[in-house]
Amino acid sequence: MEMENVLRPVVALAAVLVLTLLAGWLLDLLLRKADARHTETPLWGLLRRCVPPFRLVLATGLLQASYRRAGVFPAHRAAVGHVLALLMIASTAWLLVRIATAVVDSVYSRYAASHPNEARVRRVRTQVTLIQRVVVAVAVVVSVAAMLLTFPAMRVAGASMLASAGVLGIVAGIAAQSTLGNLFAGLQIAFGDTVRIGDTVVVDKEWGTVEEITLTFLVVRTWDERRITMPVSYFTSKPYENWSRGGAEITGTVFFHLDHAAPVALMRDKLAELLKDIPEWDGRTGSLAVTDTTPNTIVVRAVVTARNADEVWTLRCAVREQLVTWLSAQHPYAFPRVTTSETDPRP
Repeated sequence: MEMENVLRPVVALAAVLVLTLLAGWLLDLLLRKADARHTETPLWGLLRRCVPPFRLVLATGLLQASYRRAGVFPAHRAAVGHVLALLMIASTAWLLVRIATAVVDSVYSRYAASHPNEARVRRVRTQVTLIQRVVVAVAVVVSVAAMLLTFPAMRVAGASMLASAGVLGIVAGIAAQSTLGNLFAGLQIAFGDTVRIGDTVVVDKEWGTVEEITLTFLVVRTWDERRITMPVSYFTSKPYENWSRGGAEITGTVFFHLDHAAPVALMRDKLAELLKDIPEWDGRTGSLAVTDTTPNTIVVRAVVTARNADEVWTLRCAVREQLVTWLSAQHPYAFPRVTTSETDPRP
């Protein structure tokens, strides 16, 4: 009889382990075959991330159904049941979050692959990222609340907590005013399409690319690889430059201060010749004109276009360098000259 009492829980646990591993392996096999058959969507491959939480949910469910009959820790059945209930809530929340994330990532991947408009794709990416964070936060809060309600003491305290919820809500709202402001600003950015992941922005005289947007803060990666972390409320309350608004294409300018005798017509022809060999130029605009004069110099402006802000910077540097090199070699008289005269030696 004692041997039976020992073997029964061991056999039950071993059976649960075998069934869990077998079901997880079978599910992973089916998902791999579906992923190989349906290459047009990444959904089945992404759903393979759900296998670990599925195994945990299955194992917990099997244990909940069999631990009483199997005699697992008979002296602590209430505690075992409570632990399994907590584990079931947590594992179910984990599984639901993984499924939701896989579906959203799959839809976004298919949308990005079928839409050539980069600005619209980045807008959807920003919205999807923030929605995923909201879903995860809600799932965590709900699961933690459900786990706490499994404790009798928490259920008893629930009535008093609800009675004081109004006062606590007011106090919490005043204390977390800044945090709540950033939270609503994050939602406004996600659905207002004011700034998106991948946009090129200028904030506080710093030029960079939006790398990450959360519900409370935003990260800008500068050209020299620094990261600037800013509250999202900054982008709803202060002016800033968004060079990617309406499209990633951008126009750049290069200025030259030259002598009045500079060969402007030849420079214009040389610019057109140089742009053909610079891969960053997108072919939309490449012009050169005299925009200003001073008593000693003229101001020559070259206007060029590129596909995005990073490429326009490289393009401007290349145009400036090659035109200066060409003027130095072929037309050195084009650079400004300073007229000097001898000083009168007489006192």
